Amino acid sequence: MVTLKSFRYAAHGLRMVLSSERNARIHIFFAILALLLSILLKIDLQEWLFVVISIALVFFAEISNTAIEKSLDLISQENNQLIKIIKDMTAAGVLVTAISAIIVASVIFVPRIFEIIMHVVGK
Repeated sequence: MVTLKSFRYAAHGLRMVLSSERNARIHIFFAILALLLSILLKIDLQEWLFVVISIALVFFAEISNTAIEKSLDLISQENNQLIKIIKDMTAAGVLVTAISAIIVASVIFVPRIFEIIMHVVGK
C-alpha cells in the first residue's frame, strides 16, 4: 500500500534529479512551455493526453537514465567499456522519448501557430 512516506521519497528523488541534472532542467523548461502552449492554443482533450503522456515519458526516461548512471558509477569509477555502452544506451532512451515528444508537439502546435501567423499576416 502506498503511504505518504512513499510520496515523500519519490518527491525527494525528483528534487535530486532536477537539482543535479542539467538535462532534467531543460526538460522541465520544455514541459512548462508545452503546457503553456496547450493552454494558450486551447488544444482538445485527446491532444492534452498526448502532451501529458509525452512529458511523463521524457521525465521517466531521464529519471531512469540518471538512476542507472549513478548505480553504474557505484560499481566502477574506472573507464569500463561495458558501463559506457550501458550509459550510452540509457541516454539513447532519453533521446528517443525527447524526439517523440518533439514530434507530438510539432503535430499539435505547429498547425495552430501557423494558422495564427497566417491570420495576423492576412489582416
